[in-house]
Amino acid sequence: MGLQFRDLVVKKEISFTDLKGKILVVDAYNNLYQYLTTIRSPDGAVFTDSKGRVTSHLIGLFYRTTTLLEEGLRLAFVFDGKPPAIKQKTWEKRSAAKAEAVKRFKEAEKAGVPGEMRKFASRTAVLTKEMVADAKTVLAALGLPIIQAPSEGEAQATHIVKRGNAFASVSQDYDNLIFGCPRLVRNLSVAGKRKKAGTLGYQTIKPELILLDEVLKQVQLNLEQLQILAMLIGTDYNPGGIKGIGPKTALKLLHEYESDFEALFKKVNWLEQYPELPWKELLQTIQTIPVTDDYTLEWHAPDEKKLRTLLIDEYGFAAERVEQRLKSLKEHGKMVVQKGLGSYFS
Repeated sequence: MGLQFRDLVVKKEISFTDLKGKILVVDAYNNLYQYLTTIRSPDGAVFTDSKGRVTSHLIGLFYRTTTLLEEGLRLAFVFDGKPPAIKQKTWEKRSAAKAEAVKRFKEAEKAGVPGEMRKFASRTAVLTKEMVADAKTVLAALGLPIIQAPSEGEAQATHIVKRGNAFASVSQDYDNLIFGCPRLVRNLSVAGKRKKAGTLGYQTIKPELILLDEVLKQVQLNLEQLQILAMLIGTDYNPGGIKGIGPKTALKLLHEYESDFEALFKKVNWLEQYPELPWKELLQTIQTIPVTDDYTLEWHAPDEKKLRTLLIDEYGFAAERVEQRLKSLKEHGKMVVQKGLGSYFS
């Protein structure tokens, strides 16, 4: 959804040390899209293998995930299932936006402006079924748990955290919060130095921990009111929200109307903008996203042979780099056992 909650949430900068040994449930689709949009050549083109198949997502997934494993994090990945029916219009809008981005990219390419090419190229990212399947193969070969959500991955990740089976969910988006996720970790896959836009300088990106209880206390709302606030500013099911209403205005309205949602939605003329989407239906969708208890959180030793076959032989990754990462990962696993902390790969 990419909820615009940035100015409303309470964030705490943390380090990898704070997360060491903790189970974290990663929103896989969000993670893969990050890599698809950021791991590109200077002109914005994705990386591909000798057969023209996209590899940007696998490059990010393998190297970043193994780095996090070496930091002692216990990662599990949850994948989206069947989306709610009301999400269809969102897909239509996204398809239109991608088509416009392709058009702008071609214009920038014709004009020979690499910066503009990269900007618009990143907006054309598409995650195919084949790419998802390959990502799952890499994760399975790394010995990491893969969880298939019946519907939205964020809701399933939230469910796992709420059951006490994981410490936090991991995503760049704030969506997990409206599903009631107690703890959300951001910037995990992008932590480090990042070039500042439009400058030659760099900025340090650190992981952030967001606690739902602290967010609700900060904005003086309960969870249902936070969900209503999200609907006003725009969710994945009603992108853009109500025209002219941003986070601060929405918060003011919630404080004014409190739990009188009928009056609130009448005030903002919801039906004029969403005549085919009653607000109660949208709220119910958010509150009743299907989740499952049918998952297993078990970690196993990486299948080095399978990783070599897929990454080096199939997709043409640099053998030296892959071997170096596998060696480092193995040494870390041995060190964990020697310290008596229990292997993450048992």
